Amino acid sequence: MPKSNLKRLLWVALGVFFLFGLLLIQFFKLQIIDGDKWVQEGRKQHYFIIKEPFKRGTFYSNTSIKKGHPEKSQPFVLEVEKFHLYIDPFSIPDENRGAIADQLLAVLNLSVEEQPHFRAQFDSQSRSRKLAMWLDRDLRDAILTWWNGYARENEIPRNALFFISDYQRSYPYSKLLGQVLHTVQLQKDETTRQALPTGGLELYFDSYLQGKQGKRRLMRSPRNSLEIGEVISKPENGADIYLTINHVLQAIAEEELEKGVKKVKAASGWAVMMNPYTGEIYALAQYPFFNPEEYTRYFNDPRLIENTKVKAITDANEPGSIMKALTITIALLANDVLKAKGQLPIFDPDAKMATDNSRFPGRSKPLTDTHFHRFLNMNMAVQKSSNIYPARLVEKIIERLGNMWYRNALETVFGMGMKTGIELPAESAGVLPMPGKLHPNGRPEWSTPTPFSMAMGHNIQVTSLQILIAYAAIANGGYHVQPTLVRKIIKTLPDGTETILLDNTHPDRAAKFPKVLDEKTLQRIVTALRYVTKPGGTSRRADIPGYTEAGKTGTSMKAIAGGYANNLYVSSFVGFAPVEHPEFVLVVTVDEPWYGYIPGIGLNHHGGTCCAPIFREIARRSLEYLGIPPDDPFGYPVADPRYNAEKAKWVKEMRQLQEMYEKWNK
Repeated sequence: MPKSNLKRLLWVALGVFFLFGLLLIQFFKLQIIDGDKWVQEGRKQHYFIIKEPFKRGTFYSNTSIKKGHPEKSQPFVLEVEKFHLYIDPFSIPDENRGAIADQLLAVLNLSVEEQPHFRAQFDSQSRSRKLAMWLDRDLRDAILTWWNGYARENEIPRNALFFISDYQRSYPYSKLLGQVLHTVQLQKDETTRQALPTGGLELYFDSYLQGKQGKRRLMRSPRNSLEIGEVISKPENGADIYLTINHVLQAIAEEELEKGVKKVKAASGWAVMMNPYTGEIYALAQYPFFNPEEYTRYFNDPRLIENTKVKAITDANEPGSIMKALTITIALLANDVLKAKGQLPIFDPDAKMATDNSRFPGRSKPLTDTHFHRFLNMNMAVQKSSNIYPARLVEKIIERLGNMWYRNALETVFGMGMKTGIELPAESAGVLPMPGKLHPNGRPEWSTPTPFSMAMGHNIQVTSLQILIAYAAIANGGYHVQPTLVRKIIKTLPDGTETILLDNTHPDRAAKFPKVLDEKTLQRIVTALRYVTKPGGTSRRADIPGYTEAGKTGTSMKAIAGGYANNLYVSSFVGFAPVEHPEFVLVVTVDEPWYGYIPGIGLNHHGGTCCAPIFREIARRSLEYLGIPPDDPFGYPVADPRYNAEKAKWVKEMRQLQEMYEKWNK
């Protein structure tokens, strides 16, 4: 071989070797140095990641409440799987877009206003456009059945149209417990996919209810359906909350409340039932109702948005005569305080007290009772709902112990002026006047006549739940309970293990409740409250056939803009049953009942007329549901064959008190 050819061959070989070396270097750079980068780029072209939806935590009924019945899961809320419809416009030929859009519009039932925006999505320069949300499984399957055939016939990648699953709140009991539960908005946070609560328990426990999205990798290929893919990380569902509320008791309360509010032609009403020993709320009803499934209708209407509040905790009103039993209880407590100091008590509960003098210091007008009484003792005063008797006791308390002692007793014993701490947003603390403090208008909160008004439930504002807590202390042996709507919060992890995040069922919780009243004091006030629902009392319509009960009625004018509204009242009844070991304490409040007199019945707006019957029916049906046998088996209406005047409870005591009253007030 000539030398020139050999030299040429050598240069060619060197050139090839050099080029091969460059190729190796580039290969090394692509595969090793920039390997991860190009793998990601390739995956972006052939794969994409979608978020795997999680289930928001749910709320369960308290099915352990009924004795002798096994506990079972009964949800107030369900997470139902729904589907969002997407397309990949890049994969759909121009000539097919109109036909596909028309076919989908025919089954999606969109409004005329929504259709132009829908059609515009097909012309977007994107690999993923959302067309419709919250489709059920049947509609999804129908669309896929049509699409798979159409895509195959027109040689369009099958995954150019795809669905992503999601979960939507559903309410098996519809409006039941609506104001307490509330709901979440349909539109979720675009990044986290967390639902946005509208209020209630959904808002209060949002951090517990939130879950965490998982990840799934899907392939962009005509041969691979987007319903199939590799799960990179499993979704983590939110924690479940087991409520103290029982769905049956809640339904009873809502049914009777609706009937009662309509009967007395009131604007609204609410009722709360609680275990007096544990503070567990068994029912929290309100009418008019709030249906979470129609939340947009309520929040877009100023007339309906009022119905989304939990008025038992947000609306503080003057309690009226309900306050009188609490005032007398504090007077009994004052007796004990003075006796401990070696001093004489302020009054004798059994002795007759003159109530014909109704003038009090600082008042321009005398107090009046609905009926004139010359003399009353404690039992008569509670039974007849006297204004003068408790005001006279408070006068003695202030003379002996001072304004602050009385004010502090209302706060420390009964929780007036303080939030209860219930697990709901927007709770009101009410208004408990403070000596020496000024209103924003410069006037003092507490003046000379203030305590006399407070004694009978005026110049003080409380919520229905505060009333319930106060009467629970009378019913449970003298303990100030902490109310709760939650028994347990349980988190289930992706591997199936459960973690208890909160447990309110442990006995240690109730053991921490402070003792605020002694047994002797309670025995006296409970005895007085038993006369209220018997003949001669202000709330005969609260008498529960076959059972014993104790309670008190209240009626007060509505305070509006610094004054009182003519003929607008807020009326209540609070009580507990059975008396010896109460299963529950129950308060019923009716807002703005029709003002007027009903022949043979009485004043419609009085608590004994409009609230007491609602209390009776809720209590009666609840006791029967709970399986509590009648503790007064002869205590039925006179016309009932089960009635026996000689054996019925409290008939003898009631007659003796009436005879004494008539003797004192001839």
